Amino acid sequence: MSDTMLRVRNLKTRFFTADGQINAVENVSFDLDKGEVFGIVGESGSGKSVTGLSVIDLIESPGRIVDGEIWYRNEELASTVAGTDGVAVDGNFVDLRTVSQKHRDRLRGTAFSMVFQDPLSSFNPSLTVGEQIAEAVESQRRASPNPRSTRARTSDYGMGSFLLDSLSPTRNYVSEASKERAVELLAKVDIPDPARRAEEYPHQFSGGMLQRAMIAQALAVDPDILIADEPTTALDVTIQAQLLELLSEIQAETDMSILLITHNLGVIARLANRIGVMYAGEVVERGSREDVLQNPQNPYTIGLLNSIPRIDQDASERESLEPIAGNVPSLRDSELGDSCYFADRCPESKPECTAAKPKERSVPGQPDHQARCVLVNDGSSEDETDGETATTEVPTEEVTGVNVTDADNTPEEGRADD
Repeated sequence: MSDTMLRVRNLKTRFFTADGQINAVENVSFDLDKGEVFGIVGESGSGKSVTGLSVIDLIESPGRIVDGEIWYRNEELASTVAGTDGVAVDGNFVDLRTVSQKHRDRLRGTAFSMVFQDPLSSFNPSLTVGEQIAEAVESQRRASPNPRSTRARTSDYGMGSFLLDSLSPTRNYVSEASKERAVELLAKVDIPDPARRAEEYPHQFSGGMLQRAMIAQALAVDPDILIADEPTTALDVTIQAQLLELLSEIQAETDMSILLITHNLGVIARLANRIGVMYAGEVVERGSREDVLQNPQNPYTIGLLNSIPRIDQDASERESLEPIAGNVPSLRDSELGDSCYFADRCPESKPECTAAKPKERSVPGQPDHQARCVLVNDGSSEDETDGETATTEVPTEEVTGVNVTDADNTPEEGRADD
């Protein structure tokens, strides 16, 4: 049986604004296997976060998912919705875009959980951190006798029960067991003196500690899939290393799948098993970490790697950085056209790049490595003297001091938009 937990196919998300239609996500496809970390990397504005929010069904107006499929593997859910009119089921996979909003809401925060990039704005400032984590634990406990069940989650707990719990002095929504579990989760993410910290408010936590608390809250529901959106943003390098080590340990212990969204190539090199490079709403290259970082094919991927410093070399040996010229294009539908969106910034642009949108092609010798570029399998991309593929020289063994074949090294800063 396949170990794939999530299959995203041809996902399209649009924002319908007064200035026109914004194509934030365009035909994005990828798989996420059980126990795998799939990293999405790209400049700010490339559609990474919107992709994650689309998967977890958190796109707000004026945004809307207009096309595509999101297949989630869950045998119990598949058996529950099988035979329902309009619901697409393929074995143990269910297309979440075809199930009812009620089912999607029940999966969010239970089977799927998310770590947002700004923890301070994600926590309620009027409740203690421990209370908020305990509420997540309690919600999972009340889901069913089997806390991992996705069937009828919290179906017996409605607004009436909530009001009684809130207004009656003899009723409490959060049990003592859930409060104790919240303290255990804070300890699990290495919060010092977790019992005392659980009684503190979000503003009393440092940025790194608050990010750890958000991870604890996400783990409270024991998710199958964790979406981590820029989990190391605004943290210094030392705290980044600690947080990534924590994520790696938790992932190995729980065998959960992680969709990691970041613009930091050091983070990607450290954690991801496979990588998808996004530009202007599209995945322009995807493959294993080693294939993408050691043998990049799309000029945009090469440009990202060339624009970050090489700290593994002495200062006298380092070459000047090569920033990518130009700016990310407008994602307004009326301005995009039907061509390669990177063509006007690409140093290897050809007439065919602007004649039609390039198709995704497999890299020769690497069937699981695809790139959306006319240079792949193109004779002009080969060195005439030896027949070997000639690409811009990039740090093939290390990305900002992180050996891409050794995920246990400490990450350094290497942001795609710096």
